[in-house]
Amino acid sequence: MATLTTYAGAALAEIAGCFAFWAWLRLDRSPLWVAPGMASLALFAYLLTRIDSDFAGRAYAAYGGVYIAASLFWLWAVEAQRPDRWDVTGAVVCMVGAAIILWGPRGA
Repeated sequence: MATLTTYAGAALAEIAGCFAFWAWLRLDRSPLWVAPGMASLALFAYLLTRIDSDFAGRAYAAYGGVYIAASLFWLWAVEAQRPDRWDVTGAVVCMVGAAIILWGPRGA
């Protein structure tokens, strides 16, 4: 459960940080959005180091599935656009893949 919470926090931090840049460059918001965006991206990187994994690449690969699902939640909660069935289906497939990467049995 701690792993999923950490991944969720990392996803929120990354998406918020990237959205700050999006708001500045695409939505004509103030350049002041960049400072909290960069802080949020630094928090994202820190949180990924807290994942209990022997290898960074495996932690990052599994995070990809979580990021996709969290991005669709952001789409719905922040941008007021409801994900369609294909978005949801794709996110479920990605989360299954993330679970396999994280918790699949490892051979010797």
